[in-house]
Amino acid sequence: MLDLSLPLRTSFFSQTPPLRTTSRSLFAPRFSFSRLTPHCSLATPPRAARSVSWGCDYESLESAYDLQKWLSDSGLPPQKMGIERVEVGERGLVALKNIRKGEKLLFVPPPLIITADSEWTLPEVGKVMKQNSVPDWPLLATHLISEASLYNASRWKNYISALPRQPYSLLYWTRSELDAFLVASPIRDRAIQRITDVTGTYNDMRDRIFSKHPDLFPEEIYNMETFMWSFGILFSRLVRLPSMDEKVALVPWADMLNHNSEVETFLDFDKSSEAIVFTTDRPYQPGEQVFISYGKKSNGELLLSYGFVAKEGSNPNDSVELALSLDKSDECYKEKLEALRRYSLSESERFPLQIKGWPVEMMAYAYLVVSPPSMSQRFEEMAAAASNKNSTKSTISYPEIEEEALQFILDSFESSISKYTKFIEGQSDDLVSVNAKQANRRLLLKQLAKDLCISERRILYRTQYILRRRLRDMRSGELRALKLFSGLKKFFK
Repeated sequence: MLDLSLPLRTSFFSQTPPLRTTSRSLFAPRFSFSRLTPHCSLATPPRAARSVSWGCDYESLESAYDLQKWLSDSGLPPQKMGIERVEVGERGLVALKNIRKGEKLLFVPPPLIITADSEWTLPEVGKVMKQNSVPDWPLLATHLISEASLYNASRWKNYISALPRQPYSLLYWTRSELDAFLVASPIRDRAIQRITDVTGTYNDMRDRIFSKHPDLFPEEIYNMETFMWSFGILFSRLVRLPSMDEKVALVPWADMLNHNSEVETFLDFDKSSEAIVFTTDRPYQPGEQVFISYGKKSNGELLLSYGFVAKEGSNPNDSVELALSLDKSDECYKEKLEALRRYSLSESERFPLQIKGWPVEMMAYAYLVVSPPSMSQRFEEMAAAASNKNSTKSTISYPEIEEEALQFILDSFESSISKYTKFIEGQSDDLVSVNAKQANRRLLLKQLAKDLCISERRILYRTQYILRRRLRDMRSGELRALKLFSGLKKFFK
């Protein structure tokens, strides 16, 4: 569970990449989720049938129109974009006029955004939270619930009414749905970890704060269902604003913009206009949907936080993680594991693969796995390179074991690909739907999972092909060299 006495920078949720910020490079080292110590057990996952009493259906335009009117009355300047039903996303912003490349749009003034510093309609509730030094993420989640529970009495009623009643993120998938539909994808483990963290955070706050102030935090309002909803909203809509000292915020109206993986424009605070803006990276004609970027995220990450998967082949940032592990029967297992641990790595690690290649850290890890006892003096160097902490920062290479390392990586593909194929080609699942609504939900989730698995398997197939071709070239080169050597021997006899 989160230590609520810790400052923001040390909390789990302060480190989680929020919406529409550039995520770190996909070729930076990734660490295995199995190494993370769960904050609590996931005994009761969120129930798909339950939803909060506030918010709206995802496709609701009426609530969005009311939001725009309230924002305009509260200081939002005239817009060149309007809310409409769109092809990408249930609803989104479209150009009302010609929009130039490089033009600034939105201009949402700071009083119309929600941050950790925003005033609460019930100030005594906010005071208790801040007295307990609650980090920004759970603080904002609680603030959102507090305002939502007040309905028309809250200043933010129009904004909350326009928020989805049930976010599509993986927080709202049950454990059985995750197991059935994402069994092949590494994103399943991240979803379980995220649900575990949110559950642990709620339990911690309930025990430390809510139970001690039941008059301010009644359980019928502050409970697991409402926290899953509020964290679902944060994961899908919270932005980090670099020009406001990295402050995280909910920005009404701006969060109606949908994501396009090929767009490279982000929200930020504009000091000259003193408002939240984004600068277009392309022109738009009237009627065209306007996009921003939620960050350089894989399709799995998009499904995890936002509940959608980009069309196959349309996401240049797409990736899939491949797990590599030490062989416990290796006579040097103990020495290799100790070397890895010195660089905060474990016996099993996951590395991101993209269509265009794989990270050098993965190759370094593979070198370490297959290296013989005679190379024990190089274990430290290999472990450092696998963690991206080698002092020289140059790519390491061991030609004498390169073929074995590549074959080890190739062998690791087989089980992953077979899992994807089994799910994609399967015709049914073992989950029982009790009514038509639940059956429709199952179909939607299965299709999302299928789209993700097709996307991730495509990357595995491509990388598998490259590895096989590279190994074939290496071996054919060795064969030619051997034939040449044999010919020379005969010549000199």
